[in-house]
Amino acid sequence: MSNTLLAIDIGSTNITSVVAQNDLNGKVNILGMGIETSEGINKGLITNIEVASTAINNAVQNAKRSTQNNIDTTLVSISGAYTKGLRSNGSVNVPNGQITENEINQVMQMALYNATIVPEYDVIHVLPIYFKVDDSQTIDNPLNMNGARLEVSVYIVTAKKTALINIQSAMKASGLEVTNFVLNGYSSAISVLDDEQKRFGTGVIDIGGSTTDFVCFKGKSILYNDFIPVGSTHITNDLSVMLHTPPNAAEMLKIKYGNLLNVDKDDDLAIKKVKIPIIGDEQNTKEMSLDSVQTIIHARVEETLMFIKDKIKESGMNDSIGAGLVITGGMSQLKGMKELASRIFDNIPIKIANPTNIKNGYFNFDDPTMATIVGLLLYGLDTNANFELDSNKTLRKRVAKIVEQPKIVKTQKQQTHAQSQTHESKDESALLPTISKKDKGKGMSRFWNKVSEWF
Repeated sequence: MSNTLLAIDIGSTNITSVVAQNDLNGKVNILGMGIETSEGINKGLITNIEVASTAINNAVQNAKRSTQNNIDTTLVSISGAYTKGLRSNGSVNVPNGQITENEINQVMQMALYNATIVPEYDVIHVLPIYFKVDDSQTIDNPLNMNGARLEVSVYIVTAKKTALINIQSAMKASGLEVTNFVLNGYSSAISVLDDEQKRFGTGVIDIGGSTTDFVCFKGKSILYNDFIPVGSTHITNDLSVMLHTPPNAAEMLKIKYGNLLNVDKDDDLAIKKVKIPIIGDEQNTKEMSLDSVQTIIHARVEETLMFIKDKIKESGMNDSIGAGLVITGGMSQLKGMKELASRIFDNIPIKIANPTNIKNGYFNFDDPTMATIVGLLLYGLDTNANFELDSNKTLRKRVAKIVEQPKIVKTQKQQTHAQSQTHESKDESALLPTISKKDKGKGMSRFWNKVSEWF
């Protein structure tokens, strides 16, 4: 039976809601989509439940407008701003010698039990980094393997209980129930990384409106996650304050003239100055050097990337990102982002990535601002789910694909021929003798003697 999923990305700029379904053959069907401006939300935290609930409800109702399907699962993203990560280990004996989902669940629960969880936090992910069976090397999937002992190393993501409760309250006010929470950075990593990047390990930087999430992703697990309270709206604020221009004009400057590359000042065709309105006197404009505008943007982006670099260095994750760094999110669209990041991160491979584009008739997901919502869809509708404990501390299981046998439609001539063959076979069975168990004991000679008598 197909699972109808409602995915909600509560971002710092927009709330995106998508209703989708999986036909259990790897195809995601988009049934509806809604986008609303984030209100009552600050850096991923609900600051006004009533206002936030209205915005969430509007986004959800717009998404559900084109479908009558009942929602089976509701996934909601949670910002890394209110999360902490830690590692743990667990081991269990395998009584029957063969590892089943029951033993995998037990060893994951044991790893969670062995972890020291801060009382003010609740678990949203328990991700297996690797398994071990007896004294074997590390393995990804121990299901159906034989052994006497199963071990696991896990990465646990926890989030502030108050943040989770506030999101749940806002959802309930809209008549919605949260099935599971998914870390923003984890979701984005699922949507932008290919198999090779996952295998060798990659750092994913998702720069949103007012937040930046960073995760180190390897295999099918996070090894580290972090956050800084800086995003693309800070560029807008910097331009507005330093140029004394209204925020909407500053946003236009950022989008239209944002450039992190060195501009050729000797180019006579290049734009040197722009006119911008003045705060408090929007009717009049003033000329501003474009070089000044780009200097302000460059300073903020450079600072953001330097913060991320320092956090990666402090975490010791440099050796775990063999495939380099992937940058996504709204700020990744700034011209020259790849070149600036390559310089700051000492020539570590840098890629600017859009999420996997789910083809549909509603919306184009080939946009870096859609990374989290696409990741939620791929996470919730994955038929080959990773063995992990979700925010309900329940083991996510793989779903067997339903393969329908093709129906063979016979022509009238084929049916008539088949019927005649069946009739002939029945006649032959009536003429030819069968060999009873008693006859078999006496060998085949009596059978051939019997046949020779007919002739």
